[in-house]
Amino acid sequence: MLSYLLRKLLLGVPVLFGVTIIVFAIAHAMPGDAVLAMITAEAPSSEELIAMRRGELGLDQPLYIQYLNWIGQILHGNLGRSFVNGRSVAAIIGERLPMTLELMGVALLAAFVIGTTLGVISALRQYRLTDYSLTLGGFVGVSIPDFFMGLLLVYVFALELRWLPSSGISTAGESFSLADNLRHLVLPAAALALFRAAIFMRYARAGMLEVLNQSYMRTARAKGLKPSTIVLRHGLRNALIPLVTVFGLALPTLFGGSVVIETIFQWPGIGLMFIDAVVNRDSPVIMGYVLITAIIVMLANLATDLAYSVLDPRVSYD
Repeated sequence: MLSYLLRKLLLGVPVLFGVTIIVFAIAHAMPGDAVLAMITAEAPSSEELIAMRRGELGLDQPLYIQYLNWIGQILHGNLGRSFVNGRSVAAIIGERLPMTLELMGVALLAAFVIGTTLGVISALRQYRLTDYSLTLGGFVGVSIPDFFMGLLLVYVFALELRWLPSSGISTAGESFSLADNLRHLVLPAAALALFRAAIFMRYARAGMLEVLNQSYMRTARAKGLKPSTIVLRHGLRNALIPLVTVFGLALPTLFGGSVVIETIFQWPGIGLMFIDAVVNRDSPVIMGYVLITAIIVMLANLATDLAYSVLDPRVSYD
């Protein structure tokens, strides 16, 4: 197991290296740079000041030199400093990352629990009204993009019904409280969870239908075990194996979706930070976001592989 972990981690290094090269090139291919993005009608600047500022930030150097300088900082455990405010990128991400992990964690957990539960119910009621209704709901859920679902939820529950707040993580002017934070979390988490719950439901239904007629399920029924024990201990555990893959693949798309959802709901996570960095051409922040996101996704995929051995004893990484 240890050798497998080390091998996977070592294979992830060139992947991270390749991702950073591609994103670094794309970030610097955007029109303008951080210095030009800072120039406004209220704060004009001369060509001399622009050239001097570019020299201070190292933007006047060749692209490969800028990349090597950034890699050198990474190897020393430093993500660099923001071009806009001069703050440490690690500090900025450290402030924003917990918000994104809260949003993603709640959304992914809700999607998995709801989707798996509905998928099992749909499989047990195959070709009945419940099955058809849930299948239709699943197709609708998969067809609605995250951003449209977010806008729809804001319109219905925040603007029309006024049950939930439309943006932020807490009510302005009030001291922070967990209950208030959870109220603000409901809509963005639901916008991310509904699409993925539909996907989990479809895979859970297919997985349960595959195992319901297996010989070990018939043996469990012949032994007189309770139906709940048969479904949960014998059926669901084996049906969860393909869901583990879906769970791992959901993380990259969840990060992508969180960028849009955090923007819609003004949720102050790293997704909203990334959008601000792109607008301001703040390359160190963009690269810090990409690097942290790639590492989290890589570790999540590694955890997904290890989960196979827990759910299926036949899988071994020795």
